[in-house]
Amino acid sequence: MSHPRLSLALDALPAEGRIALFRPVAGTDLSDLPAGRLYAVQGFRPDHDALAARGIAVAPAPEGPYTAAIVFLPRAKAEARALIASACATVVPGGPVWVDGLKTDGVDSVLKDLRARVPVSDPIAKAHGKIFRFAAAPGVLSDWQGQPASPAPGFTTLPGVFSADGVDRGSALLAECLPATLPARMADVGAGWGWLAAQVLARKGIESLDLIEAEHAALDCAKRNVPDPRARFVWADATVWMPESRYSGVVMNPPFHTGRAADPGLGQAFIRAAAGMLSLSGTLWMVANRHLPYDETLRACFHEVAEVTPPSGRDSAFRITRAERPIPQRRR
Repeated sequence: MSHPRLSLALDALPAEGRIALFRPVAGTDLSDLPAGRLYAVQGFRPDHDALAARGIAVAPAPEGPYTAAIVFLPRAKAEARALIASACATVVPGGPVWVDGLKTDGVDSVLKDLRARVPVSDPIAKAHGKIFRFAAAPGVLSDWQGQPASPAPGFTTLPGVFSADGVDRGSALLAECLPATLPARMADVGAGWGWLAAQVLARKGIESLDLIEAEHAALDCAKRNVPDPRARFVWADATVWMPESRYSGVVMNPPFHTGRAADPGLGQAFIRAAAGMLSLSGTLWMVANRHLPYDETLRACFHEVAEVTPPSGRDSAFRITRAERPIPQRRR
């Protein structure tokens, strides 16, 4: 099935040259586009790998110049603006930049903002979304480029990174519960921009810490935020990645959304993955929302599972779990 809007909008597609696709996801229908000319810009490792498996050239950052670009809008407005500005800056002057998005992703707001800045084509509305285009011009949207934020002293984030405006409360509670001395070989699974990893490295006993993160932009932030030589940075889908040797300890604040939809199965996959990364005497420290159905998965993966109460007191929204001694599972 063709993309509901792309098939109607590509009348101005250049006859040759590279076409950039900004943030297409794994299942985005690209059948109306010339496959050999497509270059996807996607830094989320599961989507990156799925697009590569389809034979699409893909990289986590633009490698222009391009003759045209299509931006698939994310929900976060600052990230959407940054992607559009990046597309405008990497397409040859005058080349078309299409913007495609659902109403629930804020496409109407983006269209209104762009109309105040550049000439925009009439939008095509279909399937609860819109697509429109404008001509790239040097510097015209430079103020939309992603601006670094400082969510905590000494830390930097970028638009689109999880909890970019401040330390996630769940991670802060988990840090409260970590013991003063931790195992020598550790991993932070789903490390984000590195705040929790920095708290781990402040404990005694740490010889190495792997920061495993699927979002390339977040991992880039973590590299700047955690300059400790004991840290190693791994761009990977944590649900399928395995270390060369198992860890003695893992910390994690697993995601539980896939796109807009809550997906407890994602957090459950993180639990199973963490258990598989640990030695048979290893320990997992994890934070999650209390309402999420993780207890059964934890008990299927670990011999010992216990709730840990933060020094500040039991939290009504978050649960801190210490799970010890993984139960060997069949290989995935």
